Amino acid sequence: MPDYIIVGGGSAGCVLAARLSEDPDVTVTLLEAGPRDTNMYIHLPVGFFKMTAGPLIWGYETVAGRELAGRKMVYPQARVLGGGSSINAQVFTRGCPEDYDGWRDLEGCAGWGYEDVRPYFRKSEGNDTFGGLHHGTEGPLGVSSQVPHPLTRVFVRAAQEAGLPFNPDFNAGSQAGAGFYQTTTRGGRRSSTAVGYLRPATGRKNLTVRTDAMVNRIVIENGCAVGIEIVENGRPVILRADREVILTAGAIGSPKMLMLSGLGPADELRALDIDVIRDLPQVGKNLQDHMDVDVLAELSGPHGIDRYKKRHWQIAAGIEYALFGKGPVASNIVEGGGFWWGDNEEKTPDIQFHFLPGAGVEEGIGSVPGGNGCTLNSYHVRPRSRGHVKLRSKDPAIAPDIDPNAFAEPYDLERAVDGIKISQEILSQPAFRPFVKRLHLPDGTIRSQAEYREFARQYARSAYHPVGTCRMGGGSDSVVDPELKVRGIDRLRVCDSSVMPRLISSNTNAATIMIAEKAADILKEVTDNRTTRSYA
Repeated sequence: MPDYIIVGGGSAGCVLAARLSEDPDVTVTLLEAGPRDTNMYIHLPVGFFKMTAGPLIWGYETVAGRELAGRKMVYPQARVLGGGSSINAQVFTRGCPEDYDGWRDLEGCAGWGYEDVRPYFRKSEGNDTFGGLHHGTEGPLGVSSQVPHPLTRVFVRAAQEAGLPFNPDFNAGSQAGAGFYQTTTRGGRRSSTAVGYLRPATGRKNLTVRTDAMVNRIVIENGCAVGIEIVENGRPVILRADREVILTAGAIGSPKMLMLSGLGPADELRALDIDVIRDLPQVGKNLQDHMDVDVLAELSGPHGIDRYKKRHWQIAAGIEYALFGKGPVASNIVEGGGFWWGDNEEKTPDIQFHFLPGAGVEEGIGSVPGGNGCTLNSYHVRPRSRGHVKLRSKDPAIAPDIDPNAFAEPYDLERAVDGIKISQEILSQPAFRPFVKRLHLPDGTIRSQAEYREFARQYARSAYHPVGTCRMGGGSDSVVDPELKVRGIDRLRVCDSSVMPRLISSNTNAATIMIAEKAADILKEVTDNRTTRSYA
């Protein structure tokens, strides 16, 4: 019987398994529903664009969006060891200090202010370029600064012409400006938590990693989590934990698992004939996500990466990567971006940008007529809209209803329009004139604010940053407390992006890894206290 069972081998689960098993006296079992991370495209930085479909994701889609012209969105959630860190675009950003101070001051999350969590960002990080107060250089997670594509350099110059100052490091306290993203890569390969954390730990006798392991529910007896029910050879089997069960299944999977286990909104559970163990009304609520809107430009020639859609260019890129570990295959494509204001009343930037020196890379976005294009996408980083994850069935195999409720708050739609307009302004600067033939999407026919709003409704899509569905907080209405313990249930914690009470002002993977690093120390302190008491 292991001391800890960790349900979900994603960004957070791999970190926790590796950190907890550092103590040879602690036994850990990590369960992942998907396979091991052996797919070739996982490890090639350029391969992320192939990860939004296929066997390594759950294949979720949202309900029809009321403010999205009735559209459903694809909602890729990883189903592979390493989770989101194995399939994402590898952009390494933390958000701003005010995000975490808001968790502490506005949500009652004691111990989660920026000065509390910065040591865990640094602990995780093995940065090959930056060090000092804001960065770690010896951590398991490889973080690199890319050699950017020439067109990405043009973007950064154009952004400066549009008024965004150059920012050499978005993770040094101030996000404002444009620059080049750091990426979770090392030596020209993706650095996921499966690679950086779990792989060095797999030889430990006290760590068991099981893939293709479908968990049906958490087993709770007398208000205490004692294990999980897993499917083996088509039959349910109970695996017990001596100390705790830790749920790391993500912002969709973790609330789903809690509800299947009888922990959630009582009325919703009873309607599905699920026995209510504890009424936790906020499980599955508070879903937040970034809504990306892409602006495309047609280029005047093969200035970007679209040339690599042709076979002979692909062969050339493959040879360059095989010989030198460099070139377009070693690029995450999303090499540049920035942060700026839509609402000037905000203290910190509220729009984030990602530049891609190609078109038709993002899910659902086609190429341009001439075949060569570039993309500048943007999203409002602190949306006010709140959605939900809700069970449709007591059958674990049935996907839940996912409703990000995008643009339910009109304020969010106005910020999306700000992002579109700033993107168009950047792409129209002198630096781009030798390269851009015309703006393609939206074209020059859109003029009024109403037309911009309609464009956002038609083209907005998830940035795949769902959080908040097992909200952490200091109040009794939160799902977990600041030590990540599920309220009212002993020996059960949640540790992943679902506990974020508010969406951070950037990509979310770095913050999820930070949460797991901090959770590992919380659990180690519990272990130390238990040992001290046993010898007292």
